[in-house]
Amino acid sequence: MSRVIIQTDKAPAAIGTYSQAVRVNNTVYMSGQIPLDPATMELVDGFENSVRRVFENLTAVAEAAGGSLADIAKLNIFLTDLGNFATVNEIMAEYFEQPYPARAAVEVAGLPKGAEVEMDAVLELS
Repeated sequence: MSRVIIQTDKAPAAIGTYSQAVRVNNTVYMSGQIPLDPATMELVDGFENSVRRVFENLTAVAEAAGGSLADIAKLNIFLTDLGNFATVNEIMAEYFEQPYPARAAVEVAGLPKGAEVEMDAVLELS
């Protein structure tokens, strides 16, 4: 088994005891991303900007692992308000094309730093 830790300055640094991602053979397990600007480590303003920032952070980690968002096999979305789910779908369409990854979306009571959205993913690289 080949295990490689993935890290990039183009995504927020880990704010706890975890890695941005871990690659095991051709599978990449990406840690959750909240809408932190990697330059300031502050949350961005506005829900739509937050969702885009999360996708940009996921993109940076995927690229550091040698892949892209198109390699995501499973995407998990955590929202503090499922009423925002339609907005997530609209913005997701800007970043993904068919065939879309498998996905789950759940409402949670809270997220780190008071974020409204967090996403993690599993990539399968060829």
